Amino acid sequence: MSFREIKAVMEGQWVVEGAGVKLKRIFGFGDTGLTDPFLLLDNFGSEDPEDYVAGFPWHPHRGIETITYMLEGEVEHGDSLGNSGVIRSGQVQWMTAGSGIVHQEMPKPFDGVMRGFQLWANLPKKHKMTRPRYRDIRAGDIPEYRGEGFSAGIICGEYGGVRGPARDIVIDPWFFDVKVDPGAAAELETRPEDNVLCCVFEGSCGFGRKKPAEVRPGMLAAFGEGDRLACAASEEGARFMLMAGKPLREPVAWRGPIVMNTEAELRRAFEEYRKGTFIKN
Repeated sequence: MSFREIKAVMEGQWVVEGAGVKLKRIFGFGDTGLTDPFLLLDNFGSEDPEDYVAGFPWHPHRGIETITYMLEGEVEHGDSLGNSGVIRSGQVQWMTAGSGIVHQEMPKPFDGVMRGFQLWANLPKKHKMTRPRYRDIRAGDIPEYRGEGFSAGIICGEYGGVRGPARDIVIDPWFFDVKVDPGAAAELETRPEDNVLCCVFEGSCGFGRKKPAEVRPGMLAAFGEGDRLACAASEEGARFMLMAGKPLREPVAWRGPIVMNTEAELRRAFEEYRKGTFIKN
């Protein structure tokens, strides 16, 4: 048994994306080695609709998967395959862009704090041009694992015999919504081969066994090797997104919403988008 210790702590930075959406980018500023196989994590949250209603009008994606988890609020979406719908509070949309998709995501005004996450997961080279698809996951379909001092909503992956509804995902990641009881210390088992990341968004949590470090809302902890994760919540408790996956260790050529392995592939993708030949399926 070996406990993971914190390798790095990152604090999110406010950015404006889309047509004028204010959000906090937790990671995704170019250096992918620390977070591989994950590329980007955005945490959006505001009680002012002016911060988000401009949304993300039509734009392309290729070579990645985008995972949108709405904690509170609603986002309307539509795409070039003819799909459309609304992602509501507690729901998840797992989109495999693969060979190419053009879509839009438009948050709706919400009475309260509209908040959620969008995670970008990389696709391996041999799966970059896979067929695009969606998985829409309802809040009631996300099972919960209850451990000593904590609970986890299992969105993707399997923990303690509880399996999440997002299945047949190429990189086989974990994506958990973890809640640690107020003042509790908890231990979570992790897969030794994974990179493990935790983004705190409620309360605060001390991670690590030898040199615990406090991680507060809007901060991300990246961990070193091990097969267990120790965390101790503040008196108000803690809630964090846990993301884990085996690193791809492949070259990354990334510009805007498209991620490939080489600059030539990247140039070809944008050229196809300009010519109207981007969509393959």
